[in-house]
Amino acid sequence: MTMDYLLWVCSLVVPVVLAVEETLMDSRWATTELAWTTFPESGWEEVSGYDDSMSPIRTYQVCNVRQPSQNNWLRTDFIPRKGVLRVYVELKFSVRDCASIPNIPGSCKETFNLFYYESEGDAATDSSPLWRENPYVKVDTIAPDESFSLLEAGRINTKVRSFGPLSRAGFYLAFQDLGACMSLISVRVFFKKCSTTIANFAVFPETATGAEATSLVIAPGACVNNAMEVSVPLKLYCNGDGEWMVPVGSCTCVAGYEPSSDGTQCQACIPGTFKSKFGEGFCTPCPSNSRTSARGANICPCQSGFYRADSDPPDSACTTIPKAPRNVISSVNETSLSLEWEEPEDTGGRSDLVYNVVCKKCLRDRSPCTRCDDNVDIAPRRLGLRQRKVVVRNLQAHTRYSFEVQAVNGVSGKNPIPPVYSTVNITTNQAAPSAVPTVHLMRSTSDTLSLSWLPPEKPNGVILDYEIKYHERGQAMSHTVTSQHSSAKVEGLRAGSPYVVQVRARTVAGYGRYSNPMDFSTSLHSDPQKSVQDQLPLIVGSASAGLVVIVALVVIAVVCLKKQRSGSELEYTEKLQQYISPGVKVYIDPFTYEDPNDAIHEFAKEIDISCVKIEEVIGADTIRKTPKFLVRPLSPSTAPRFHSHSIWATPSLPNIFDPGAPGLSSSLF
Repeated sequence: MTMDYLLWVCSLVVPVVLAVEETLMDSRWATTELAWTTFPESGWEEVSGYDDSMSPIRTYQVCNVRQPSQNNWLRTDFIPRKGVLRVYVELKFSVRDCASIPNIPGSCKETFNLFYYESEGDAATDSSPLWRENPYVKVDTIAPDESFSLLEAGRINTKVRSFGPLSRAGFYLAFQDLGACMSLISVRVFFKKCSTTIANFAVFPETATGAEATSLVIAPGACVNNAMEVSVPLKLYCNGDGEWMVPVGSCTCVAGYEPSSDGTQCQACIPGTFKSKFGEGFCTPCPSNSRTSARGANICPCQSGFYRADSDPPDSACTTIPKAPRNVISSVNETSLSLEWEEPEDTGGRSDLVYNVVCKKCLRDRSPCTRCDDNVDIAPRRLGLRQRKVVVRNLQAHTRYSFEVQAVNGVSGKNPIPPVYSTVNITTNQAAPSAVPTVHLMRSTSDTLSLSWLPPEKPNGVILDYEIKYHERGQAMSHTVTSQHSSAKVEGLRAGSPYVVQVRARTVAGYGRYSNPMDFSTSLHSDPQKSVQDQLPLIVGSASAGLVVIVALVVIAVVCLKKQRSGSELEYTEKLQQYISPGVKVYIDPFTYEDPNDAIHEFAKEIDISCVKIEEVIGADTIRKTPKFLVRPLSPSTAPRFHSHSIWATPSLPNIFDPGAPGLSSSLF
């Protein structure tokens, strides 16, 4: 009767399926006998039954409660591990309440034990491994939540236990009965895993749980198609319950692709739309003057005649070049010109409009105009103008010019055609000369200033005369004088007073601009204070005189020497006596001759210049030096070899002919 009741309970089993569980073994899959190993043979018994869908199932039951000291073992077939570290066992069973069974000893149990045994293969036999707790590893003692009596309907208990970590190729499950009346309805062995998932546009593979219930297993991720990593590393943690947690890193859709409606894929932009940047944004229609017919576009190419500047973002509208400036107005003032114009009728759809002004000089013949020289000044500048007005200066008088006013914007450089422009042709007028560069003081006295200056750099015609304007510093009243040349002498000034002087030139077109003011002062005394240029003749003359004196001194010394040594110098002596009166010492001034060289040749004879010794410089200023010479007359008894190197006199001092004189010091100016 007890066995029949257990078969009825088996027909009430309802299978349970979990989405993240993979089954390694399920006794309900068997269509024939399970034929598990039992020990002893009088213990567990395999029986058939039906589940709730009336499908046949195989179960095991045992009920030897009336016999004491029960030790009944039931072992499953070999179960491959498939690389998992931890497995779960789901047991469905029912247990008879010991109290509801009459006339049984006190050894009746309502529990059973669960064991496992790891092996590298299906090597177990009826006697091996031994039927005991070691070598088998105990998982747990299984107790029912509910038991049943004879008068009650069967109550199905479901228990799940896990064990690990596993390391061998597979394992066996074993059940130990110690005296219960029970039915093992089904046994399912499975492992938990985190199923394939997509998070943040990254796909993470199916991942088994770890060796422990609290383990976290890292699963590396990879971006879905048409996505890119924006933060790394890509990983997701699989916990012991088979659930994903703690995502790290993310991906996003690349340019030209947008997220799908479910947020798991990146789909291409349809024709006519684009997406210029990576990210979670969506595709947008092409901007103005652009189009695309391809899928997955990250930019819409511009239509013909339209462009994007290098600085324009890819999602900006395409624009074109501007038209020419309008209504260019010119105003000529001698050699200056002002130009004004209006904005083009069409700016090309851009706000970065600027203007260029090109100056061309045209000759009177029919040759092409050429670019103006760099000295032509266009203010504020030639290129990149934002204002619509310029002033042109330093043009040549009576010259024809052509000016081009160009309008350009940020895409003008993309267009192969040169910028469009408006042209204005002008001819300059006769112009006054430019300013006198600078004024120099040549000489000053107590009441005059002698001035000179350079002509203007641009005379713009024939210079008729110059006007010199001057006034005493600190005085408002000024005076003017004119000069036909580039120099003038201003007279009637006060002694020792500073004056401010300016000069300007005049042509038939009028006066030019004055030179920069220059300060000059008259001298305090009547003797003229000579300028540097005025002193140059004095410097040259002094130097020449000094040289002549030296040469004359040497020549006279040689003549005197020859006079003492030989009477053959009578001719020279007689000639000299023409100029000597009794009791008079003669001084020969070479400057009384028209040519000083004549005096030298007549009264002197040349000696080696090395015979003249400069002892020291006794005075000097910025333009000349005053040397001190040493002249040594020697006695007649001096050795002849010294006479040829003696210096007797200098024509700048009275002649000293006393042979006994110990020496002569002379200064030369």
